[in-house]
Amino acid sequence: MAYVNRTNAESGANLLALRSHNAALVLDLLRTAGEGGISRLELAERTGLTPQAVSKITARLRADGLVAEAGRRASTGGKPRTVLRLVPEAGHAVGLHLDRDEVTVVLCDLTGAVVAERRVPLDLGAGAEAVVESAAGEVEALLAGAGVSVLGVGVALPGPLDHARGVLHRVTGFPEWDGFPLRDALAGRLGVPVVVDKDTNAAALGIAVVGSGVGVLGGGASGSAGSSGSAGASGSAGSSGPAGSSGVSDPSSSSDPSGSSGPSGLSGPLESFAYLHLGTGLGAGLVIGGGVHRGARTGAGEFGHQVIQLDGPPCGCGNRGCIEALCLAAVDRGAVGEAARVLGVGAANLVGLLDIDLVLLGGRTVAAHEEAFVRGVGAVLEERARLEGVDDGAIPVRVAPGGARGVAEGAAQLLLAPLFGRGED
Repeated sequence: MAYVNRTNAESGANLLALRSHNAALVLDLLRTAGEGGISRLELAERTGLTPQAVSKITARLRADGLVAEAGRRASTGGKPRTVLRLVPEAGHAVGLHLDRDEVTVVLCDLTGAVVAERRVPLDLGAGAEAVVESAAGEVEALLAGAGVSVLGVGVALPGPLDHARGVLHRVTGFPEWDGFPLRDALAGRLGVPVVVDKDTNAAALGIAVVGSGVGVLGGGASGSAGSSGSAGASGSAGSSGPAGSSGVSDPSSSSDPSGSSGPSGLSGPLESFAYLHLGTGLGAGLVIGGGVHRGARTGAGEFGHQVIQLDGPPCGCGNRGCIEALCLAAVDRGAVGEAARVLGVGAANLVGLLDIDLVLLGGRTVAAHEEAFVRGVGAVLEERARLEGVDDGAIPVRVAPGGARGVAEGAAQLLLAPLFGRGED
């Protein structure tokens, strides 16, 4: 008579899902090990799987072309161990960032490294049909130059939207998008799987996955503005062209105002942080417990529309005195310090509500004034910590990694992260 493991049955696990989960654990360790690789014995020790199970999983991964041998490593008391590594070029995903006035498209390999990029102007208010056609055309042009097939396309754009269904709501400033099924429209046009999310969530996912995996967040002294580079290892573009043109550009030569080393003073896994994106709008991506927090209706992170001044200037969302309206108005006046302090007030509210460990700043407006924003937001958080008598000081504020293409890289992770057990299936 066969007996059922009731605990496993009640947890909803089945053999297929379990096998997929275990393979994802192994793949993620191979990803984080880098080119140096990792042995089967180390994989077994770190996953808790039996050596036999690891051998079966890695055999399947090698047969699929995802894993290859990386040489041998000396062993204590036995024959040298075979070391395995992930094959980055075995799979690719496209990340598509639809901003209000431009579109950025990147092609990423399995490690998240950008191997090709395009950036062109876009009018998000030109109408759904025109925007979908323009975005699809840029994806096709990117892939034509790269000559690879892809797992799918991750799309990131301003919210609010329904991540689960890929349907847009009343995008701030563009109410005509309300109810548009962007995921299905792009998937039908391109013939590949499409995942849609808010720009801030995509960026936060990219930071959580790649930042904790390959250590792009190390180095530097605490308290400085820091610098950041593209998430992922180096890659060569299919052809060269200046960033901002309609040609494919070499990511290594892209002008990233934030440098290449990641936020200062940080290393290791990022389990709890807020990514605040100030560009043509303002929003937040929240990572809590190592995963992106989207909320019950996937609407979390509408940070820019906190009302902090009841009689303040009108906002595109219909309210008055929103943080977004106040920040952008101050920037337009050249009062960057004021904008940073307003952003700091919102950040302090977020820290108080969620008790997060870190605040990361990104977006083109921040990129143009990195030091001023880090200093201004940090000063507000320090004052709040002092008033509250916090013993270990204020929450650190840093510039997010990824620079101008951080959102697009995060969009690619909407497809890549689930392969490594780091995102949604």
